[in-house]
Order: sequence, then structure tokens, then C-alpha cells
Amino acid sequence: MCGIVGYFGKREAAPLLIEGLSKLEYRGYDSAGVAILNENGVNVAKRKGRLANLEAALEESPIEGYVGIGHTRWATHGSPSDVNSHPHTNGDGTIAVVHNGIIENYIKIKEWLMTKGYTFKSETDTEVIPNLVDYYYKGDLLNAVMEATEKLEGSYAIGVICKNEPDRLVAVRNESPLIVGLGDGENFIASDIPAVLNQTRDVYLLENKEFVVMTKDGVKIYGDFEKEIEKEVFHVTWNADAAEKGGYEHFMMKEIHEQPKAIKDTMAGRIVPGHPVNIDDIHITKEQIEKLNKVYIVACGTAYHAGVVGKYVIEKLARIPVEVDIASEFRYRDPIIDQNTLMIVVSQSGETADTLAALKMAKERGARVIAVTNVVGSSAAREADDILYTWAGPEIAVASTKAYVTQLIAMYTIALFFAEQKGTVDPHDLEDMKKEMSTLPEKVEAALASEESIHELAKRIKEHTDMFFLGRGTDYAVAMEASLKVKEISYVHSEAYASGELKHGPIALIEDGTIVVTLATQNDLFDKTVSNMKEVIARGANVIAVAQEGHTEIEKSTENVVFIPKVMDLFTPVVAIIPMQLLSYYLSIEKGCDVDKPRNLAKSVTVE
Repeated sequence: MCGIVGYFGKREAAPLLIEGLSKLEYRGYDSAGVAILNENGVNVAKRKGRLANLEAALEESPIEGYVGIGHTRWATHGSPSDVNSHPHTNGDGTIAVVHNGIIENYIKIKEWLMTKGYTFKSETDTEVIPNLVDYYYKGDLLNAVMEATEKLEGSYAIGVICKNEPDRLVAVRNESPLIVGLGDGENFIASDIPAVLNQTRDVYLLENKEFVVMTKDGVKIYGDFEKEIEKEVFHVTWNADAAEKGGYEHFMMKEIHEQPKAIKDTMAGRIVPGHPVNIDDIHITKEQIEKLNKVYIVACGTAYHAGVVGKYVIEKLARIPVEVDIASEFRYRDPIIDQNTLMIVVSQSGETADTLAALKMAKERGARVIAVTNVVGSSAAREADDILYTWAGPEIAVASTKAYVTQLIAMYTIALFFAEQKGTVDPHDLEDMKKEMSTLPEKVEAALASEESIHELAKRIKEHTDMFFLGRGTDYAVAMEASLKVKEISYVHSEAYASGELKHGPIALIEDGTIVVTLATQNDLFDKTVSNMKEVIARGANVIAVAQEGHTEIEKSTENVVFIPKVMDLFTPVVAIIPMQLLSYYLSIEKGCDVDKPRNLAKSVTVE
């Protein structure tokens, strides 16, 4: 998730581009760059690191011009560096492009362009775009961009300028956000509204495959076959702070609602029904997988809970023994590791100190290491043998939501890949699983519809100081993550227990009015879970249940039921966590806590 801006008007472009990027830096902060048109052609300045680095460079060597594009990067393909920074250009530097999104078929396009004599400088997927536009350019930039985007698969919001057409800026979106800001004799493009709010409150909200052409005469929007489209002007009434959060009160809620897209992006090009699982940066062979005698999944906090789900699914599908460990404990217990051991480290930032220490120990003892991380070029990504990136985009709220669900998707992807390589699951069943995974974004979207009813639940239980979460199988993993979310942001004491452990001690804590959240999404374990639920109800507990649609009999035991869309049992953790995230959020709101910045916590723990 990067941020792009563009300007066409009467003022100097550079200061306006920098201002716009400053409002989008929360979308990415690995690098920043601008390309500005003037009588010398396309002038590019870009720097690794925060936007301040680019600002300093432009103060030292200003670039004049009234037309330009800018970018702040969240690295996806290629580590953070000056050369991988946007904007990217064609070979002779006459066409410059900024891009937010992921081009899934960039390798195929790159290889084809190389046969046509094109060369590439960066590791990015984006660099194919200016070269593809160059290939189709015959004197009409709009037509070239239209032809080029016909070849692109994936998500993109693109801004393009060209030395040969200095009086034109072209842009297009597909599955990545892009708006047009309408000013007096000047116009803007941007990934989000905050980038233009200081200049205008009138915008066009673009739909997929709508093309923008800015000239001195104004803005025109085109659809297919260069057919002009009349757009309704949207007048922004939010303040700048609310706009940065997409109209949401907090980043956490914004990120909860971004989960369908994050899931889709993380699966893109990897889980495609009818095709083998494609794990681009994992190069482990079938023979190496078959030799594995053990898999360790090592992580901390929320990532550890994703790892617990990973243990269930890898063992179930690939039939390899899996241990899941808390990273801070792993290296102190002298674990058994050899060359037939695989370690999967899971870390949103890729900089978690304990996880990195476990990674280094594993490598020293000859194990292969796969890193599951959200940050390209992070320490975990650099030190692991293989990498599986989660395309969640920047996560600002301390409490993880979209990073967690994309880690779950990574666990499923690895499990399916191993099963496919080993032949441990019938191909027809594997195909059914891929099809089911492809429906997860829409099912998560449907689960978000329970938001209002969960808010009402939070209001009713906000005075309680203790909560318990119960579940069996993967529901237990969800219970642990749900309990952590409540602890983190509402400061309510909460514990998660495997339902079968109730009678081994925890049931002694139940008294009249105790809040117990029961996860009952597993069809095979439903009756046993309901039985455990009735045990705590008999002792006075106030139960909130989470179940799949169709299990209406659970309403006979408790009136507080949250139903999630029907989904294959294997994948319920992805959907069942949604109402739990919402519950923790609204409990925090009702208790007056700081949702995005809970006390004593940091986003990334980089010291032991």
C-alpha cells in the first residue's frame, strides 16, 4: 500500500507534491520520490527512507515545473533503496510512472519486454509499466496507457507523465484507490483525499478502469474505447484528521475494514483455482519438503496466534509434525534442530528481537528458515532462506488486525503448497480449498456487517472487569487472539482456554454474570463446544457465542449469538476473528481508552 500524488496547474509542483505526500506517508515510508516536467524534460528525484530525505534533496537541488507526480513507498517487490524507489522511467527517461498496487504478471511482461530490447534497473514490478507504455507509445499518451494497462494483471493506481506531451498528465485506477482533486486552474490526483484537502474539497471518486487526462483546459475522465464519462463532484466535509483515517474515527477501525482487500492482495497470484499454489519467493523443493522431520513455527503475540493456526493446518494437510513456539522462550530450551528441520518465523515488522534471535539459532544449526513478514527488506526477510510477504500494507494501530489475517492466509498458503508437493491431499479436495479461499474476502466483508449489533453487546458488558474465551481446535487459536485484543486496547482482564480444559480448573472462576465468549465454528466439534458452554451457563455465566450461519440451535442456550457466514471449517479463523476484533474495539471505545495507542505497548518489539 503506497501513496501517489500528481499535480497539473499554475504553481510550482514540487512543494505541492511534497505536501500531498506528507499526508500519505502513513501509507508507506520506505522511500519517496517525484518526477517533474519542465523544458529539460522529465526530472526525477527520489530517496530511500522517510519523506524528509527527499525534502532535503529538493532543498539542495530544486526542480522547477508545473506538472509532476510523486510517490511514497511501502516496499512490495524489491527492498527499500534509491533504485527501487518510485517514480520509475523508461530507458531514455522520457516517460515517468508512479504506481500503488501489485502487478501480478510483471515477470512475464518483463521477460517479454527484454526480448524487445528493453533493460531494467530495479527489482520492482512497477518498472515494467513505463517500459510497456513506451512500447505502445505512438504520439498519444492516453492511448499508450490504455493499451499498456490491458496487459496488466493485478491492482494499480498509476500516474504517468511524458516529455513528449508536457501539457498532459494521465492516470488510471484498478482495484487501488485514486481520486481527482478539482481546483481553480489546477488539478490533482492522489491515493487518498487527505493529500488534497489543503488545496480543494471538491473531488472525483474514480471507479475501476477509469482514465484521467489533465491538461490546461481541465480534467476529462474516460472509460473503455476512450469514451468520455461525466462524473459527479463529491464535496468533502471531513476535517483533515478524519480524512487521513478514511472517515473512520480510529486507524484500528479503518484497518479492520481494510481486511477484505488485504486478504485478496495476499492471495493474489498465489491461490488461483485451477492452478498450482504459487509461492513466489519460496524455493524449497519437493524433495526437501519430503525430507522434513519437523516444522517449528516461532513468533510472538498476535503472530504466535497465527502460528497456532498454522500448526493445525500444516499437520492436517501436509502431515508433517509441527511445534509452535513463543520466540522469547524458544532459544532458551535447547530445541532439537538439524538440516531436516524447517523453521517458519512470523513477524509483522520483520524486526521482532526474540524472533530474529530464534531465526539465527535455527540457521546456525542447519535448519532452513521461511520468514512470513509484512515488510520488504526487513531483517527477517534478509536473513531467512525464503520469504512469504503478507501484503497487508502499513498498519498504524498498535493492535494488529489486517496483519494478523494476512498471516493466517500465509499459513494456509504454505500448508496447501506443502500438501500439493507431497500429494497428501486429494487434488479435488485441494481444488475445493482453493475455491473456498477465494471467497474469503467477501465472507470477511459480510462478517463486518455485524458491527452495529456487536457495538450494542459492548455497551452491555462494558462494566465487567473479567472475560473468558473458550474454543476447541482452531477456535482455541481464535480465542487466544480475541482475548489478547481485549487485553491490549480495553485493559479488561481476559483469558483464553481450550474448552476441554474447563473442568481441569478454570471453571472455578465462573460465577454469576461472568462474561464468557464461546467460539463454536467447527462443525465436528460443535456439540462438544455447546456442552462446555452449557456448563458455564449452569454456573451463572453470561455467554456470548460465535457460530456459523445455520447453527441456530445455539440460540436455545444463549440469546447473545454472533453468526458468521458459512465457511469451510478449515478457514473459519479468518472470518471468526472479525466480530472479536470489533468487540475489542467497541469495548475500548465504551471504556474511553486510547484505541490506536494503548498504554505501555509499542507496534514493534525490537529489544528483548
